[in-house]
Amino acid sequence: MSSPKSTQRTDDSHGPSGASQASQTQVPHSDSHNGHSHDGGHDHQGHDHHGHDHGHDHALGHHHGPNNKKGLLIAFIITAGIMLLEFAGGIVTNSLALLSDAGHMFSDAASLLLSLIAMWFAARPASPKRTYGFHRVEILTALFNAVTLFVIAGFIIREAIERFANPPVVASGSMMIIAAIGLLANLASAWFLTRMGDAKDNLNVRSAYLHVLGDALGSVGAIIAGLLMLIFQWYQADPIISVLVALLILRSAWGVLKATTHILLEGAPSRINCEEIKQSLLSISGVRDVHDLHAWTITSGLDSFSCHLLIEDPADSQHILQQAIRLMEERFNIQHTTIQVETEHLQHAELKV
Repeated sequence: MSSPKSTQRTDDSHGPSGASQASQTQVPHSDSHNGHSHDGGHDHQGHDHHGHDHGHDHALGHHHGPNNKKGLLIAFIITAGIMLLEFAGGIVTNSLALLSDAGHMFSDAASLLLSLIAMWFAARPASPKRTYGFHRVEILTALFNAVTLFVIAGFIIREAIERFANPPVVASGSMMIIAAIGLLANLASAWFLTRMGDAKDNLNVRSAYLHVLGDALGSVGAIIAGLLMLIFQWYQADPIISVLVALLILRSAWGVLKATTHILLEGAPSRINCEEIKQSLLSISGVRDVHDLHAWTITSGLDSFSCHLLIEDPADSQHILQQAIRLMEERFNIQHTTIQVETEHLQHAELKV
């Protein structure tokens, strides 16, 4: 193999339109792809080869709609208020279901506050030291929220086991009234998060939404337990319902935990089929091989992609490059791309990943 002389490459750029732009860079190929590094288009001599602004302000051009913040703030205020009501009610009525729901709501209030703080961090611009900005704070917050759900569920189950043998008498009527108020508040919080925020695709908002939904389930459980105790004086219903709610909380938490861990491990987005992308790029006339292909998620709603294209010597590299960029944008909805074009005379050592 001959030593590499130069490469043609696109550096990901997002201005207001969010579109990637191509540029031609003369750099040694040993700089190819180590940890998705973005050098801002400077070669090793410090020359700038870009004809456009690199545009990574506001963390790669990814913006959170203001509704996410507003929805979280409203949900936080509602949750904090109902938490205090259920905690006081749980002590007065001696209900584990209410106390466990109040404990869950305390975690929810904390998670909602953390989610708001994470969004504030994510809005800060990228820097030479943190080229992706602070968007990963959102993922870390979602991970923390999932872990706290596990802890809370464990606490509820432990307390329920202790109450199975000697269930205390519970003021079921008052318990049901407080739980009903809590349920209405939780449904209102969930409505604001889904109506004003992106609880489906934004992991940060989704984890907060699952906390609120878990609270709603806890309130429903408390109402059911209160009804059983009121009619049948069956006080084991309180710990039994608490355990069922805890298991539902664990199920939701596991989904968030898997998703956040997958992102932190730089896994390919679930909506992306890397083999399909490779075959699509190979279908471009003049492309002989696609290698060093990576797809990963920076934060919810912001996926990135990079690869090397080996093309035939007579082929028009810039034309192929533009086709590849357009393909990634239009077919796979990925605008943050880094594509390096090589000819058969430009080879490199085998990469580790």
